Amino acid sequence: MSIKIGDTLPEGTLMEYIEVEGEGCSVGPNAFKVSDLTAGKKVIFFGLPGAFTPGCSNFHLPGFVKHFDDFKARGVDAIYCLSVNDAFVMGAWARDQKTAGKVRLLADGSGAFTKQLGLELDLTTKGMGIRSQRYAMLVDKGVVKQLNIDASGKIEASGAETLLKQLS
Repeated sequence: MSIKIGDTLPEGTLMEYIEVEGEGCSVGPNAFKVSDLTAGKKVIFFGLPGAFTPGCSNFHLPGFVKHFDDFKARGVDAIYCLSVNDAFVMGAWARDQKTAGKVRLLADGSGAFTKQLGLELDLTTKGMGIRSQRYAMLVDKGVVKQLNIDASGKIEASGAETLLKQLS
């Protein structure tokens, strides 16, 4: 069973690769509790199958970077991209995609949080293991207010433009 609108996000810990020491974060992978990332905030979490994959790199992530200011204007405090990759890969992808100051790339290396959400995707036959389905959700103070999940192979419902229209 997957998470749905009205549910509170489960507790979990996600990792982020930090390149510059500051604000209590050291250089390298740092752990962040989901409850801390959402406390008192309106945030977007969007999940995707993998860093550096064509659809994720060419369409899904760039849409949220491009529309960052539009989301901020609609009261969104933070945008988090989540993938079942390690923090080093997510950090390299963040540099490649120039997400600094806009979208934070968070690693769910073991897929534990993704599994708690019920949004895992089995890509073992394609050599990728268990990954995340493609989704986007608006979360207000830890509660899911909007949830868009794409059918396998699609980048439509979970795209930045779709969520932006829903917030208008």
